[in-house]
Amino acid sequence: MADYFAFDIVNSLLGKLASYAYEEASQAYGLYEDVQEIKDTLSIVKGVLLDAEEKKEHNQGLREWLRQIQNVCADAEDVLDGFEYQSSRKQVVKASGSIRVKVDHFFSSSNPLVFRLKMAHEIKDVRERLNKIAADGNKFGLERIEVDNRLVQRREMTYSHVEASDVVGRESDKEEIMKLLMQPHPHGDGYGDQSVCVIPIVGIGGLGKTTLAKLVFNDKRMDDLFQLKMWVCISDDFDIRQIIIKIINSASASAPSIALAHQENINSLDIDQLQSCLRHKLSGEKYLLVLDDIWNDDYAKWIELKNLIKVGAVGSKIIVTTRSNSIASMMGTTPPYILEGLSPQNCLSLFVRWAFKDGKEKQHPNLMEIGKEIVKKCCGVPLAVRTLGTSLFSTSDIEKWEFVRDHEIWNLKQKREDILPALKLSYDQMPFHLKHCFAYFSLFPKDFRFINTEITNLWASLGLLQSPNGTQKVDKIARQYIEELHSRSFLQDFTDYGLFYFFNVHDLVHDLALYVAKEEFLMVDSRTQSIPEQVRHISIVETDSLDNTLFPKSKSLRTIIFPVEGVGLAREALLQTWLSRYRYLRMLDLSDSSFETLPNSIYKLVHLRVLDLSNNRQIKRLPHSICKLQNLQVFSVSGCMELEALPKGIGMLKNLRELKITTKQAFMSQDEVAKLSNLQTLSFEYCVNLKFVLEKEQLTQLSSLQILVVRSCGSLESLPFYILTKLEALFVADCKKLNLVFEGEFQRLRMKFLHVENFPWLIRLPTWIEGAADTLQTLIIHNLPILDVLPQFIPRMTRLKRLHISECPSLRFLPTHMHRLTTIEDLSLDGTTVINIV
Repeated sequence: MADYFAFDIVNSLLGKLASYAYEEASQAYGLYEDVQEIKDTLSIVKGVLLDAEEKKEHNQGLREWLRQIQNVCADAEDVLDGFEYQSSRKQVVKASGSIRVKVDHFFSSSNPLVFRLKMAHEIKDVRERLNKIAADGNKFGLERIEVDNRLVQRREMTYSHVEASDVVGRESDKEEIMKLLMQPHPHGDGYGDQSVCVIPIVGIGGLGKTTLAKLVFNDKRMDDLFQLKMWVCISDDFDIRQIIIKIINSASASAPSIALAHQENINSLDIDQLQSCLRHKLSGEKYLLVLDDIWNDDYAKWIELKNLIKVGAVGSKIIVTTRSNSIASMMGTTPPYILEGLSPQNCLSLFVRWAFKDGKEKQHPNLMEIGKEIVKKCCGVPLAVRTLGTSLFSTSDIEKWEFVRDHEIWNLKQKREDILPALKLSYDQMPFHLKHCFAYFSLFPKDFRFINTEITNLWASLGLLQSPNGTQKVDKIARQYIEELHSRSFLQDFTDYGLFYFFNVHDLVHDLALYVAKEEFLMVDSRTQSIPEQVRHISIVETDSLDNTLFPKSKSLRTIIFPVEGVGLAREALLQTWLSRYRYLRMLDLSDSSFETLPNSIYKLVHLRVLDLSNNRQIKRLPHSICKLQNLQVFSVSGCMELEALPKGIGMLKNLRELKITTKQAFMSQDEVAKLSNLQTLSFEYCVNLKFVLEKEQLTQLSSLQILVVRSCGSLESLPFYILTKLEALFVADCKKLNLVFEGEFQRLRMKFLHVENFPWLIRLPTWIEGAADTLQTLIIHNLPILDVLPQFIPRMTRLKRLHISECPSLRFLPTHMHRLTTIEDLSLDGTTVINIV
């Protein structure tokens, strides 16, 4: 069942309507009362959306109502986005001082009179639709919930018993946890000398964290080690009172001398009496407590519980199972035990156990071969193996086995204990804004290697990255979101270089993204026969069957991307259709395309935030009409090797925060670039004729510039020294005439990231790097073949986390006192002859 993101969209829309800019614009155009009515109705609807989300699973009418709410709010975003465009356009017209620009503006749809009539009609339509849908919602008897404090149902309650013979491939994991439990009790951690040791077990849903904890809990050695053993499943709201009751009951059940009747009486006790009872149970006892399935990330609640249970004897231990690395870090007093997937051999053994009756697999060698392929899809997740194996039990129909092998997991008949519900429950715990962002992973193929800039631009173009205080930059917000998803075990293989970072989405997690996003999101490949009208976001990973008949006539499309390297658009006629039909596009990624001209009609996409033309090797010229896209935030022509020049008037793109350039120009209008006052990232790549980057006068106007990338600019001779004082990140590579050594007075820098690559004549790193000794976090040095020594100031870099040195064969010695780099987390030496690390 597809998920809906109505709550997040309504919340975002209300945030915009509450801003001074919208209030001022609506008054200026005589639409204040209509806009306020929309705002009031949205506020009422928002109050019942949480209850609707809770009840939608069993009510088709409610699901349809949520879909309608989401659609009308998305349309409202499109209409109100016109305010932002009109405001930006007015500023540009006013600043230009050009009579021609003002005349063009008067006769365009941006003319205030034309705009007022158009907006009045569209606002009225949205208001009437919204009022009708809100009234329809009354028939569902929804309750108003202001705060998301609902208990989301998770997997079934766990218990402490498990048959060891039913578990495959976890013996070594069990012994590692046993070793941790048998270790001497560590010193207190600041909460008193009897602070209890907490051992977290972390992994995605379905890996077997609970099973592992059960194996340990039931091992007879634990009976000899601990006087008291307790098992408590926390898979509901982290309610201290209820947890205390569960611990007391578990302690009583493990002590035969205590009457079981006492368990029935404690529910009537007040919180003080319960705490007293708990202390009595645990005081002086060396205990083992398992807290299974923790979702609480409220540190204060954890400390409150911890203070109550630390009264046991020295040597008491707690095992915590959770899907969240951040929760494990919050609760653990030892490093978390990261549970890995089963080996291929163990997976196959487990699959055979669930898919065949004892010994019957030998009678079906053809099914076993298919089974091996199915097991590979499970990526070591035992619950996935069990799900697929059980679905095939007692059937020898080869077509059914091939169906399972060739289709996604959600196409199977699901049960509560199966893998998709297990992952879905983890997804259900996310805040609404994270759920919305997570759905966009469905637009990328499995095993896609994500880079932060790509997903950040996608989220930002759709308004999903909202700063709580209005000042936080989108890349910082995106990093917070990605780290949160990573901590919840939804992302894996995280590689962090500071400025850039990479990650993957587990196949089963990708299946979940497809499951929750399937109505409005579609990945187009050669099997796609048509694109439904309700789809708003599409990615194209194969272009074999692309034609006009494939694409919907609906104007609601927001996103078109080509995420796979080397796959792009070749048909200009299809592009013409998109530009004329999809006026509300926010992101248009035409990377790796091969058309020769970009239509002049591009200017009609006034809502566009991202225009990516990178790696188009045939395009030579761009229409100047691009410069009318005042909402544009990201513009890339990187890798457009035949592009003769940037369009004139690029300085009109006032909202641009990222500009990536490849051009044959030797000189460009630096006055135009200097007008981009919101520009944060500026990249020059393969600009083979470019002689100058920025002059000092222009640079002072770029007050927001943080990142400069200069790569493969063979005619570039120097970077002005003053540019360094502004930057947080500098990536410079393969510029054969570039002199990195600057003369002048030593200056303190704010740089956090520095990448220097392919400078065959560089014997020493430039001394200006010392100016970043107090700020630099990542230093990457690659292919400096005659670099023979690093500067002595390197060990004085107080914040350096990552030092990567590769392909520097002449480098034999590192500076002395490298041990002073106490903040270093990632030190890599590859392709060097270093013989000392002091």
